[in-house]
Amino acid sequence: MAALTGGLAPKSYVSRAWWALSIACLVAVIGILFAIFAFVLARGVPALKPQLFFTPTHGIAGGLSNAIEGTLMLVLIGLVMVIVVGLGTAVWTVEFAPPWGKKVIRFMVDVLAGIPSIVVGYFLYVALVEEAGWGFSLIAGSLALAIFMLPYVVRAADVALTNVPSALKEGAVALGARPAMVVASINFPFALPGILTGVLVATGIGLGETAPLIYTAGWSNYAPTLAPTHSPVDYLTYVVWTYISQPFEESHQLAYAAAALLMIFVFLTNLLARSFVEYKFGGNRQQ
Repeated sequence: MAALTGGLAPKSYVSRAWWALSIACLVAVIGILFAIFAFVLARGVPALKPQLFFTPTHGIAGGLSNAIEGTLMLVLIGLVMVIVVGLGTAVWTVEFAPPWGKKVIRFMVDVLAGIPSIVVGYFLYVALVEEAGWGFSLIAGSLALAIFMLPYVVRAADVALTNVPSALKEGAVALGARPAMVVASINFPFALPGILTGVLVATGIGLGETAPLIYTAGWSNYAPTLAPTHSPVDYLTYVVWTYISQPFEESHQLAYAAAALLMIFVFLTNLLARSFVEYKFGGNRQQ
């Protein structure tokens, strides 16, 4: 009918409209991401001077060495907690939990992901800083970040382990492998790219949190120590949140520099990890 009339069928118009809408959405997403990066880097990169990496913050000026060290310590310790607990939870959910257990765990993980950060921060402030007597500390801040990072690692590991082909696991069992050996030698290597993606997302979440750290890690103008309790820790998001509202150009420059460092950390983490996944597993998956 369309050929006889020299026009396009209605389905063709609908298809073209959907293609146009999809391209417009893609351009919008890329444009928003580019705008954020351009805005932050345009103001932050000029403020990234060498002395920032070697000078601690003092008053409204100084450097960011203490905040950089504190951020890395908080996120790394939180990741260690999350990887241990998250992978254990995912393995139990996929391999050993009954059907009702799978539903309960996945539902609770989704609920945990939706809890407001300020609520968790206030809860940990009451439970750890006041009642347990830890004070503002490294371990309290790391635990706060771990709570927010945990759902992303659990869900990513859950999906990745679920997608491991049953034939591989059944073959290993047929050859006499025990459940622990199957998980270690079959499940984890196959699911590693998906698990690593979840860890990357969790790292970005940890780097960007502010509210729970205000209640748990506090703030300090000194370099962080390895003391687990009674030792406030500094972090980059506090600099962005606090110093941008100060009426001084020096504090604004610190805030822009801290924001730029956070963006660079997230970008480099994703780039390096994805490059590792492609190099390590890309060729094997294609074969």
